[in-house]
Amino acid sequence: EDDVNLILSDYCMPDMTGYDLPMEVKESPRLNHIPIVIMSSEEIPERRKMCLDAGAKDYIIKPLGVEDVPRLLRYI
Repeated sequence: EDDVNLILSDYCMPDMTGYDLPMEVKESPRLNHIPIVIMSSEEIPERRKMCLDAGAKDYIIKPLGVEDVPRLLRYI
């Protein structure tokens, strides 16, 4: 069994974006229950909306700080 409680990913990745990731995870019966939080150094409202509409639980602007930990813990 998976012991993954949260997928925390950057928006920019080599082969996909933070928008593509939730779409792919939703298609997997083995993974679709795991919450996804996307991080980005750019605050782009359209990007945030796309990621959330695709199934991400949150979109956090980097750098992450200690104050972000409670926000992340609510998803696990």
